Amino acid sequence: MAARKKIVSDEQLNAIEAHLAGTLKRVPLSNDVIQRLHEQIHFPYREQITLHLRDWQRMFLVFGGVMSVMLLLITVARAFFHLVGRRQLG
Repeated sequence: MAARKKIVSDEQLNAIEAHLAGTLKRVPLSNDVIQRLHEQIHFPYREQITLHLRDWQRMFLVFGGVMSVMLLLITVARAFFHLVGRRQLG
């Protein structure tokens, strides 16, 4: 049971848009709301951006270190199992 897509013509869309334009009213914002939004939405200073970039570099180094240690452990474990397996066969 595939859902059917309803096709709406441009005339129908224009009629809906005209109806909504007639019924919906603009709501004026108070200065208090604008001030709060202005305080919440701000661009960080250059110093903050560089600190975040340094944090990403540090996280990348930590992630790389963890992955390197995991690869080393896997290699040692494979070598250990390879040696133990040979002793049991021979």
